[in-house]
Amino acid sequence: MPTERLTIPTNRGYDLAGSIELPTGLVRGAALFAHCFTCTRQSLAAVAVTRALAAQGIACLRFDFTGLGGSGGDFGRAGFASDVEDLIDSATYLIERFGEGIMLIGHSLGGAAVLVAGDMLPAGQIAAIATLGAPADVPHVLGNVKGDLAAIEREGQGDVTIAGRKFTLSRAFLEKTRGIDLLLEVSQLRVPLLFCHSPTDEVVGIENAKKLFDAAKHPKSFVSLAGADHLLTDGEDAAFAADLLASWGHRYIPLKQDWPLPQEGIIAVTGHGKFGTEVHTTGHRFIVDEPRTHGGDDTGPTPYDLLNAALGTCTAMTIKLYADRKGWPLDDVTVSVRHERDHADECDHVEAMALGRQIQALHRTITLFGNLDEEQRAKLIEIADRCPVHQTLEGRLHVHTDSTGG
Repeated sequence: MPTERLTIPTNRGYDLAGSIELPTGLVRGAALFAHCFTCTRQSLAAVAVTRALAAQGIACLRFDFTGLGGSGGDFGRAGFASDVEDLIDSATYLIERFGEGIMLIGHSLGGAAVLVAGDMLPAGQIAAIATLGAPADVPHVLGNVKGDLAAIEREGQGDVTIAGRKFTLSRAFLEKTRGIDLLLEVSQLRVPLLFCHSPTDEVVGIENAKKLFDAAKHPKSFVSLAGADHLLTDGEDAAFAADLLASWGHRYIPLKQDWPLPQEGIIAVTGHGKFGTEVHTTGHRFIVDEPRTHGGDDTGPTPYDLLNAALGTCTAMTIKLYADRKGWPLDDVTVSVRHERDHADECDHVEAMALGRQIQALHRTITLFGNLDEEQRAKLIEIADRCPVHQTLEGRLHVHTDSTGG
């Protein structure tokens, strides 16, 4: 997905570093992702989830909490309350850019933070909230801190280790982290909630998900991430969670209704990638792109893929339709098509090419499966040339272009 890097201003004298994963085509809605305790916006889960949402047309912002990654501020003095402030600032930015009705997603402590922030933001701004491996009480994360917390409380600050990284924590950090009644906050939420948790999570036990689910009001859902670890370090687990959240969020985010659907033909609309373009037919939408080797994002087939597909699919349909009408024992048809820009084979237009005409070619291979005799096979290959797309491509085709103001 196309990624836009940005900074989010705060009223605390520093900015937050963020990245927005944008759909290749048009934006249908927006979501905000909060990473896990001491992680950054580059965590595997953060990247996987935000890109999966972008593939569904949902722009998704991931950012670094105060003092982490590229964000300013002092992590050791921030605490949980600061995480909530970061989320509110980031959500405000996202809403100003894409409109109300965004989705909040939080991983681990980020999950606790989105639950609290969701209750603090004005009604109507948040469409739904989802968590991944979230604790049921905020002080739970202090169990992952290796250091003398009692000494920090006495002396005002001290050095600790969290997930193998060294930090200096303040007394204020501990106080702010212990001062939230998360289950009370959850009970006050009036938006759809989804709690995703692994029964094999050794950092935040599955009992946390039960407490959160019991405290929540309907509509609420729980999905097991069976076999996954807390940080979703396995790519397949992260991809599963990402696709799940994208599908669930698709139901609740108020999707924009101003997408043009033509009465006939197609409409192609440029998007956020270098080449990525969204195609609208009378009843379908899909993305067309270029491969990374050509500077694209590889989020969809290329224009020439579609040209090849038009001939291949029309050929297969025409052959199958004819065989069905005849009652012939055709089981399946496979058609492969490739485009050749510099056509050099011996054929009936070699003379024209010798005179300077550029002639391109589509090479088609048809495989017929079934108990067909030789006469039937020959007839079906003959019928292939009668497919409408084949006749259009080999006929006199003109492209007429009109220009309109936008």
